[in-house]
Amino acid sequence: MRMLRSIIRTVDTISERLGKILSFLIFGMTAVLVYEVVVRYAFNAPTIWAHETSIFFWGYCGVLAGAYTLKHHAHINVDILYSRLSPRREAILDVVTGFLFFFIIALIIYEGWKMGMVALATHEHSPTPWSPPIAHFKLVLPVGATLLLVQGLANWVRSLYLAVTNKELSV
Repeated sequence: MRMLRSIIRTVDTISERLGKILSFLIFGMTAVLVYEVVVRYAFNAPTIWAHETSIFFWGYCGVLAGAYTLKHHAHINVDILYSRLSPRREAILDVVTGFLFFFIIALIIYEGWKMGMVALATHEHSPTPWSPPIAHFKLVLPVGATLLLVQGLANWVRSLYLAVTNKELSV
């Protein structure tokens, strides 16, 4: 049990730190967009790269911060149902629905790796005037989904423990 607690604590720590680090990408995205607005409207010299770069920043942040969001139970939930349940019944529902979560995340990881590997092998580029390579952007999806899966497993183990023992798993 001590090893399980240690693993869950490590997963939580990784999700927490990565989420906080990723929050700084918002500053990068904001800087790129401010630069674009200034050069476009003050100097009539728009860039061809700023819009797509800001999409990359936003995508990295959104996809890789999923585990952080899950750790803090900030994903969308059916509150009208959960608000009527005891903590133990919530945990039972989480354990049961966890299988659907794992299935969907496994599909995202599998298909995301395939899509990313094809983009890497074919040297796929964006169909825009800037035309940057986009394999890095496609590969971030399975990486983020893997992080989400690991945090989901940690949360699922907590729920399973609560469902079986009616006690919170302290880590």
